[in-house]
Amino acid sequence: MRKLLVYLPLVVSTPAVAFDEQTMLKVFFNIVQVHAINIDNSGEGFGSGVVVAEHRVLTNCHVLHKAKSAWISQGEDSYPIDGVKIDAHHDLCLLVSDRLPLKAAEIGSVGNLKDGMDVFALGHSSGSPSPVMSDGQIKGLYPFEGSRIIRSSAPFAMGASGSGLFDDNGRLVGINTFKTFGKVAYFYAMPADWIAHLEALPTQPVAPSTGTAFWEDEKDRPFFLQAAIPELQENWTELLQLSERWVAADPDDAEAWYERGQAQEKLNMLEAAQQSYQKTISLDPAHGDALFHLGIFASRRGDQGEMHRISAALAQIDRVIAEDFNKAAGCTAAC
Repeated sequence: MRKLLVYLPLVVSTPAVAFDEQTMLKVFFNIVQVHAINIDNSGEGFGSGVVVAEHRVLTNCHVLHKAKSAWISQGEDSYPIDGVKIDAHHDLCLLVSDRLPLKAAEIGSVGNLKDGMDVFALGHSSGSPSPVMSDGQIKGLYPFEGSRIIRSSAPFAMGASGSGLFDDNGRLVGINTFKTFGKVAYFYAMPADWIAHLEALPTQPVAPSTGTAFWEDEKDRPFFLQAAIPELQENWTELLQLSERWVAADPDDAEAWYERGQAQEKLNMLEAAQQSYQKTISLDPAHGDALFHLGIFASRRGDQGEMHRISAALAQIDRVIAEDFNKAAGCTAAC
């Protein structure tokens, strides 16, 4: 899996979406930097974290992968880590720092997210002492072990493992964790909903982390991760074969049907693709990408009523994707 996916990051970018200044200022002070001294004294590692409760910081366990000691900092202030609650499988670690005076972020829920919603990432990049921000949209929500893994287009680069993913109200919805390789990449976050599970775990001393995160496991990789590479490589035959297995294994997963529809459309199996997109919408009525594709099909056959219905539905989900659809469908205003 390490050949496919890489540890976290964050890249400085100019926000395409104008987030509220007060929201940004509030969230800025929820972000900390996590420092780790390697067990072999080979150097210091860096990551990011988010204050999620009194004396509690959420980060990725792989930040502590080789750590013999670790601490937290914000600006010029440093705080010791007194212990850690570890969920290695989900790559989430809750750091305990009894002297940490910082205010906690407002916690959101992946259950309130929809495809196409605006989000932003905030954390430290390449050891930078100041948090940096990138923005994007929700691109995928994948059911996984009682919650949903988030894929967004808010980019991150090497060095910001554990950075926060926030909704447009400044609520923490995820912890940015891994990405696919390449200039065109997919970016994944663990849901903030798993914080409660972490809090119930025993506190352990800081030590090199053990255990394998699910996304690192090459033998039992979730379907949504298996689908990422053929989609990025535009290998539509492989994606179709994979999505057929995915649909058979989990027929109630909207993303499985959407991936199937994408592959079918690219392979010119147009009637089958429309059926797959319709199934996607039946499972997730707010799936903006599937609605977009169905709207384009309606445009090609001149179905003005269906185009108008889909344009209105997209406008309720996300203004940007609705505008993109209206432009792609050749509408001078809303279809």
